[in-house]
Amino acid sequence: MNPNPPHGELAGLRAVVTGGASGIGAAVVRAMLDRGAAVTAIDRVVDGVPDGARTERADVSDDAGVRAAVTGAAEAMGGIDVLVNNAGIGAQGTVGDGDDAAWMRVLDVNVLGVVRVTRAALPYLRRSGHASVVNMSSIAATTGLPARALYSASKGAVQALTLAMAADHVGEGIRVNCVSPGTVDTPWVGRLLDAADDPAAERAALEARQPTGRLVTAEEVAHAVCYLASPLASSTTGTVLAVDGGMHGLRTRPAPGA
Repeated sequence: MNPNPPHGELAGLRAVVTGGASGIGAAVVRAMLDRGAAVTAIDRVVDGVPDGARTERADVSDDAGVRAAVTGAAEAMGGIDVLVNNAGIGAQGTVGDGDDAAWMRVLDVNVLGVVRVTRAALPYLRRSGHASVVNMSSIAATTGLPARALYSASKGAVQALTLAMAADHVGEGIRVNCVSPGTVDTPWVGRLLDAADDPAAERAALEARQPTGRLVTAEEVAHAVCYLASPLASSTTGTVLAVDGGMHGLRTRPAPGA
């Protein structure tokens, strides 16, 4: 497959994707390449970034590294039209678990990471005729999940930040939205399942809590990101797009006799 077809809803656009070496981020990179975008993936380790994308090494908790990576991406691609703030880390536990350092680490990556990368990209986005920022939130931002206090707090902040950013920059022609996935079948979820006492039972429980009866795929999340990034969504800003198998909004029950 040609990674950069001449036609597609993202044709001619220049995108930066953080956390683009694995999981959802790698799926977003592939989907954007397939839709005609030029893509630079920013990650701490770039092994795994899909073929056809440029790479820049940076940790989103390092402001100087972020600025250098974003500048490198903009100079190589001739600008930036789309920013996907996907990089993040997970966390387990209740509010009584974990010390201050653990909380600060997750908030530093998941929330301030969005701030750092967006701040560095803003000068380039302001020069674009199709500027779009897509942040990665989570079902955990709006649905109380057990043993996810820190992670939920960080993703709730991302969702609130998305709305504030959308209001701040709509007058500059920069759209800001976020995607809110349910439980996605990613390497991180795979590691959690592997660590469970009964991985098969734990996977079945995760699948059962989504009304579709299965985990979300990274490709489904990537498709939503591409929609929000596309000029076809030029009237969409300040929106939270759920890709959660109905987990947040639906309350289903077994069919009679089941």
